[in-house]
Amino acid sequence: MEMLKTWADSAADLVAVAAGRKPADLVLRNACLVNVQTREILDGWDVAVACGRFAYVGPDAGHCIGPDTELADLQGRYLIPGLCDGHMHIESGMLTPAEFARAVIPHGTTTMFTDPHEIANVFGLRGVRLMHDEAQLQPVNIYTQMPSCAPSAPGLETTGFEIGPEDVAEAMTWPGIVGLGEMMNFPGVVAGDTMLLAEMAETVKAGKVIGGHYASPDLGSAFHAYAAGGPADDHEGVAEADAIARVRQGMRAMLRLGSAWYDVESQITAVTERGLDSRNFILCTDDCHSGTLVNEGHMNRVLRHAIACGCDPLVALQMATINTATHFGLERELGSIAPGRRADMIVTSDLRSLPVETVYARGRKVAQDGDCLVACPHLDWPDDTRRSVNLGKTLSATDFEIAAPDGANQVKAKVIGVVENQAPTKALTADLPVRDGVVEGKGDVCQIALVERHKGTGSVVNGFVSGFGYQGNVAVASTVAHDSHHMIVVGTDRDSMARASMRLAEVGGGVTVFRDGAELALVELPIAGLMSDRPAAEVAAKAQAMVEAMVACGCTLNNAYMQHSLLALVVIPELRISDLGLVDVTRFELTDLFEKDTL
Repeated sequence: MEMLKTWADSAADLVAVAAGRKPADLVLRNACLVNVQTREILDGWDVAVACGRFAYVGPDAGHCIGPDTELADLQGRYLIPGLCDGHMHIESGMLTPAEFARAVIPHGTTTMFTDPHEIANVFGLRGVRLMHDEAQLQPVNIYTQMPSCAPSAPGLETTGFEIGPEDVAEAMTWPGIVGLGEMMNFPGVVAGDTMLLAEMAETVKAGKVIGGHYASPDLGSAFHAYAAGGPADDHEGVAEADAIARVRQGMRAMLRLGSAWYDVESQITAVTERGLDSRNFILCTDDCHSGTLVNEGHMNRVLRHAIACGCDPLVALQMATINTATHFGLERELGSIAPGRRADMIVTSDLRSLPVETVYARGRKVAQDGDCLVACPHLDWPDDTRRSVNLGKTLSATDFEIAAPDGANQVKAKVIGVVENQAPTKALTADLPVRDGVVEGKGDVCQIALVERHKGTGSVVNGFVSGFGYQGNVAVASTVAHDSHHMIVVGTDRDSMARASMRLAEVGGGVTVFRDGAELALVELPIAGLMSDRPAAEVAAKAQAMVEAMVACGCTLNNAYMQHSLLALVVIPELRISDLGLVDVTRFELTDLFEKDTL
């Protein structure tokens, strides 16, 4: 694939084309051009492209046309900038960067700002470099943010590798690094943790952007202290007040619509009803699994949703293009249809329903009517990246037993309560029975286990969770367990939990569903136990079979798998599980499984 020239190397050609001294490579005529710089629609405009960049944007590009210029008559259809995702994790799609790119290009996503902190927890800086290097090969723009928190909460979890300031400093020298990934350890920032401040200092020293993650409803002094620490954006808001608080402090509010997160509608009223300056708001996905990408879309889905929530289509489009580019200091490179920028654009016949008819990236037609027309090159992933599940022993049902306090015939246990369509959980309690000295689940309360899989310690931490609704002898296991990415197993039957765990060890990672001792579904994710290098449609089909298997086991939650995979995310309240025990995230401390008055 021919590399895109820099603006400096292209400037002479761009000027010559715009002046009519040299023919353009491509001219699009008779466009209804959406100008996100001015928020206006310019009917009957033309666009001329050279060297993969816009050379001329105006009412008549006839002087840019030569005998070999490729021509396309848009016949009054809209021409909009390629869409930008301001915050996302490629690994959440269960795909490698190449396959993720191939899945989203037909949806009009031409720029992604990605934080590979999932693989950072498994393989450290080396894993980040592998993601970065494959991203650099793609025909669209995939920028990498250096992960900031591995572990996300030191002292509350153990990861395969740890990230420190020296890793951040090294990554800042790589060509595709655009900033520091979301600073999830917000209590550490508020407390003035020197290592976290050093990571942010290295980012600022490199002139790059610090990503935020303030997952707390407390908008008092702790929030103000976090804002003073340097994060320039935040995607963890769930209410209008959250969005307003962030932009008032000079942060960009990132409103997300992922596979399981529906946080646009509750916050976009800050713009649509309160009238705040929309240029400080950005749309993003955060986490999208392969099924969403194949069946519903990517940033085009977010854009449609924002418009359906009452946002002016041109304002929403700015939130998915120029606002994002400006935030990362790339407004002279992408995010608008203007001279010098990368020629990333979408042809569509309607600004509300947004059918993505043709997609151009760097002046090249990359998708037409839902089909990707370009190759998305793969990296040759090292063999050891496919051998990351190390349990250290053969697990059995006894590893999942939870011993009751001596003499107890009933216990009051702390229970992780899943909240549908939201990242936070609830800290619940339940009175649970004891049989032969072992605590049993009851009703909607089933077991959850965190199985250590990086260092082969053989450790299994057990607890309880509610909300999944499983019935019968069921177990669901996954090596995707944000952010430490050990193995999470949720089930009603300890033997099935052991079988599911060993099955994932056998295939090198993924997700499996067992019922009555038999496997109902399996999604193999051999790369770091997080990703497949198979096509998105193939992975999505297996993921759909996995979702259907969960439903067959009694689960009615929307996007239940995403909820499952986040149960070890010890930086989002209220209650989580880690390889060190049960975590009270409201206090950022380990907590006992049983209440003190349990007898």
